[in-house]
Amino acid sequence: MSVDFDDLPNDWVYDDECLKATFIFSDFKEAFGFMTKVAFEAEILGHHPDWSNSYNKVNMSLKTHDKGKVTELDVKLAKKISLITK
Repeated sequence: MSVDFDDLPNDWVYDDECLKATFIFSDFKEAFGFMTKVAFEAEILGHHPDWSNSYNKVNMSLKTHDKGKVTELDVKLAKKISLITK
């Protein structure tokens, strides 16, 4: 089954066999709050991002590691993450 990238939110790009996004916030507290909300959504889906945080910036990448590629589950999580930033 192929992944429908037409549904991918604008803040995400397909790059190097994964979905990537960078989110910038006003400060560390806001960035950490965002990461906490994402953690709850990730747990619900049983699918977790690779991410890093430096002060107000959060870099994320999504890939279904046991499949070795991007799957619909990654697109689903990307959509949920993008909604959190709204």
